[in-house]
Amino acid sequence: MTYVIAEPCIGTKDASCVDVCPVDCIHPGPDAPEHETTEMLYIDPVECIDCGACEPVCPVTAIFPDFDVPEEWEHYTAINADYFA
Repeated sequence: MTYVIAEPCIGTKDASCVDVCPVDCIHPGPDAPEHETTEMLYIDPVECIDCGACEPVCPVTAIFPDFDVPEEWEHYTAINADYFA
């Protein structure tokens, strides 16, 4: 299992999730040069340790376990993985 960031993050990019991630798998962080030009944040499915620390701090409820992504946003599972490809 991994966590997935979905559509509600677009345009928000609140970095609360980045701050609590113990393995730094959410990118681009607020200090990254591409943070301003990227439309949302992404979780690296290889680096994610499934701790769930990111989910409750997301102010727009954009983070879901991969098995619980709402149907209309299921394609964000691939979008997150593709960002790191």
